[in-house]
Amino acid sequence: MLGDITAATDIYIICGYTDMRKSIDGLCAIIRDQLHFEPEHTTALYLFCGRRNDRIKALLHENDGFVLLYKRLDHNTGKYRWPRNRDEVKTITWRQFDWLMSGLEIEQPKAIKSA
Repeated sequence: MLGDITAATDIYIICGYTDMRKSIDGLCAIIRDQLHFEPEHTTALYLFCGRRNDRIKALLHENDGFVLLYKRLDHNTGKYRWPRNRDEVKTITWRQFDWLMSGLEIEQPKAIKSA
């Protein structure tokens, strides 16, 4: 199914700032350079955020090609809480993904840990 992100086995946040003008090929180059992964051979969801913190790009490889999803928050809606250490790449859970999309930090120290 086109853009079914639930098919992803892993979710990676590419920390730091990403130039939101990059297309699929540019984002794949970041994945190769920072993660040393071949995005064509993984079923992971890769998340990128720009300097303004109000837009996210998500890259997913399906059987027949890449899907690029783009989300921009409405004006005055808020900003994403994005980790900014450029040298990091974080693997997150679906729960953390939900927190991130809701405008929360991906680390919630008071949240109940799942088993």
